[in-house]
Formats: sequence, C-alpha cells, structure tokens
Amino acid sequence: MTIRSLAIIGLGLLGGSIGLATKARAPHIATTGWDRDPAVRARAAERGLADTIADTPEAAVAGADLVILCVPVGAMGEAARAIAPGLKPNAIVSDVGSSKAAVAAALAEALPQATIIPAHPVAGTEQSGPDAGFATLFAGRWCILTPPEGCDAGALQALSDFWTQLGSKVELMDAAHHDLVLAVTSHIPHLIAYTIVGTASDLEDVTQSEVIKYSAGGFRDFTRIAASDPVMWRDVFLSNKGAVLEMLGRFTEDLTAMQRAIRSADGDALFDLFTRTRAIRRAVIEQGQDDERPDFGREHGD
Repeated sequence: MTIRSLAIIGLGLLGGSIGLATKARAPHIATTGWDRDPAVRARAAERGLADTIADTPEAAVAGADLVILCVPVGAMGEAARAIAPGLKPNAIVSDVGSSKAAVAAALAEALPQATIIPAHPVAGTEQSGPDAGFATLFAGRWCILTPPEGCDAGALQALSDFWTQLGSKVELMDAAHHDLVLAVTSHIPHLIAYTIVGTASDLEDVTQSEVIKYSAGGFRDFTRIAASDPVMWRDVFLSNKGAVLEMLGRFTEDLTAMQRAIRSADGDALFDLFTRTRAIRRAVIEQGQDDERPDFGREHGD
C-alpha cells in the first residue's frame, strides 16, 4: 500500500507538525487538514500547515489514504464518528494519543469496518495550538505503533514507512504494554510536575512570592512540564488510569522509602539511589534522547 494523501484532524502542536514535516520530508503526499475551531483553521491556512484546509471533517478525509486523529484522547471517539461519512473503505485510521488501549477501543467502536492502527509519536513540547507546530518535531524521536491482532501487514508497513519518512524511529508494541511504559516515562513525571507546581502555588502567600523569585533549575523544569495542554493531560490520566495508578502506587512506595532514609539519616541508601539514577541519565543521553550540554542546553548568552 502506498500513501499518497493524508488527512490531519486537529491542527495543534502535533497535527501542525505532521503537516509541516510531511511537506518538508514527503512532499509527494497531498495533505488536507481540519480543526473544529474556525480560528485554528484560519491560522493553519495562514501557516500552511496543510495543502488544503477543509471546512468539514467529512471533506477533510474524503479520498485520504491515511487519516491521523490529532485530538485529545478523550475526544477520539467523537472525532472518529465525525469522519466516518467521508472515510473511504481502505483508508488507514491512526492517531497520536499518549494512551493506546482506550484509544484503540474507542476507534474500533466508532469505526468497526476501518483499518485502525493506533500510534504514539513520543515527541512534543509544552506549547499548543496552530502556532506551536514545526517540521523537525519528530526527527530522531520514537513513534510507537500498536497494531491490533490481525492487522493488515501492508497497511502496517505503509504507516511505519510514513513515520520513518518524517524522521522517526518506529517501534511496534502491545497497547497495554505501551500504556504501562508511558505511565512510567511520561504520565507519572507529568503528574509529579503538576503536583509540585500546584504545591508551590499554594505556598505563594506563605513565602511572599519567593518560590517564583528564587526558582532553581529543577523547579523551572517542573513548571515547563506543568505548562502542557491541560485538556490533553486530563484526558491522558483518565484514559490510562489503570497503568497510572499502578505506577503511582509503586512510586509512592519508593517515596516512602526515601522519606524513611532521610528520617533515619541513612546516607548510604540515599547515595546508592542517586548513583543509580545518575546512570539512567547517562543512558538517556547514550540513546540519543537528550544531549549532555550543560544546563540542558539552555542558552545563556556571552
């Protein structure tokens, strides 16, 4: 199967970046975009996020070989139902959601006859909206595909090839396993960031704004993560609550152990943990998921 036309439903950070990356790296693929917000559609047209900006979801997907839903995971079912009347029989329907089991179920229910291959490009920023997208967002990043049982091999290869063309490294994974892995690597870190920044906000009156005034690098990184799209992350936690709660329970146990080590002045336990976690940081750099520039590559001028 060859993908010659792409429909992008939702033109925020990920949808816009897919459109720009396709234009830059796979210009032979014709792109059509749609967003439920007329103002977003207008801005997407100004930025050229797709070759054509459609007025309706049905028109956007008409004739498309590949349809990618770039909406919050809680809205996947609604978006799938909206495109159903215009979807051609052999089109591939995919998505970019951060949780996969719930999305796969929602898409299968809404589009029982469609070829559905859920996907998760593990890339993003704290920005959102049609001005946030850029063509290199997926370069060198993983895109995890979670094909269902009996998935059409040609369609799976075509989708894998598409993401490879955008610069991604493609991995296949079971949907439930994906949700457990991402709960550890993405969802729990975001939950911690939202919580610690919320705690700091509650303390602002007590500290007379010193929390913000004297923010160190660690807290600033938490605020960057906590600035992510609240609708998207609300839906992620609700759709992946089983895996999140399982990992949150494990994290709570580990946090209690840390609390115990500090209370009992167990310096050896603290040192051992910090040594192990330092090694994880080095492994992340070796895998090309970050770089080793000082201060996370922040620019400080001359």
